[in-house]
Amino acid sequence: MAIRAIDAAKRNVTLADKLLEVNWGLVLLITVIACAGFAMLYSVAGGHFSPWATPQIIRFIVGCGILVAAAVTDIRWWMRAAYPAYAISLLLLVAVVVAGHVGLGAQRWIALGPVEIQPSELMKISLVLALARFLHGKSVEDVSRPLTLGIGLAMIAIPALFVVMEPNLGTTLIIAADGVALLFLAGLSWWWITPALAGVAVAVPLAWRFVLHDYQKARVMTFLNPESDALGAGWNITQAKIAIGSGGLSGKGFLQGTQSRLNFLPEKQTDFIWTSFCEEFGFVGAVALLILFAVVIFYGVQIAMSARSQFARLLAMGIILNFFFYILINASMVMGLIPVVGIPMPLLSYGGTAMLSVMFGFGLLMSVHVHRQVEIPRHSGGII
Repeated sequence: MAIRAIDAAKRNVTLADKLLEVNWGLVLLITVIACAGFAMLYSVAGGHFSPWATPQIIRFIVGCGILVAAAVTDIRWWMRAAYPAYAISLLLLVAVVVAGHVGLGAQRWIALGPVEIQPSELMKISLVLALARFLHGKSVEDVSRPLTLGIGLAMIAIPALFVVMEPNLGTTLIIAADGVALLFLAGLSWWWITPALAGVAVAVPLAWRFVLHDYQKARVMTFLNPESDALGAGWNITQAKIAIGSGGLSGKGFLQGTQSRLNFLPEKQTDFIWTSFCEEFGFVGAVALLILFAVVIFYGVQIAMSARSQFARLLAMGIILNFFFYILINASMVMGLIPVVGIPMPLLSYGGTAMLSVMFGFGLLMSVHVHRQVEIPRHSGGII
């Protein structure tokens, strides 16, 4: 396999060659996880494909097409497209603030013809692309220089500011985590990280007073003591915990979850789909699904380590870290370990833009794998 990949890098490979290089084992694993999501959407709808399972299956099929198309596209083309993608996503975020669609108390969607999209989901991938390009060719010393660091932080902070204005605290946290993690992987010195963490600690009370909305403050207070208002602000997390706990070791069985089918569980098809899975398949099922997620992450790290260019390595790590943060925040949220911040479980939760952006991210990851032997000159990074 390695010899074939090296030979392919030395000649003009055909589309068939690239399709053979796609890691179809990883695609199969992603499909298995997505099928678990389809099953849960079928279950929480009372054993019906409508209204959630059928649209989600269609989106996944479209997403698979996007994945394959992205995988066979030359990694150097994605590098050239990085800044334009970032700029377009940023313009869409601005458009959301100006004329976005309000849903569930937040302005997060914008209509493009007959389609509504959530630009904040697109920005997660676009930011990873743009930062990977910006940091490509930068030495460890370069990353820690004030000018380079300042530009990198600005690339993170500008979209984060527009997302927090929607308001969408959960996605803001992921955007910040993605960006800072890439800076760290590129070689950011601890001499910058330590005072930054201290700055965050100082900023927390200021954010509480001037940034967080009343409903976000209520979520934090509910997280600290959900039983204080179990029928009000604490309803969501209390019912989620009941669903997870009632699953026991092996679960109640498929289609037998009571919390979702009796409508005790809020947003059962989106943010809290994981709790329904835990109720029906129990601790064993939950651990099995987490193991599948872990294998996907392991594959992603392996792909990043095998890439020969810095851009490809950072892009792959950024994509897989974004996927990891999705899982970490959603699972922690529904188990009551962190406040509820409205982050879906990737490949499981119902949602169009989220599903397609995740699949596009996996397509970029697969492009890194297919073109892992491609070398990109270090001087081709940066802002041009």
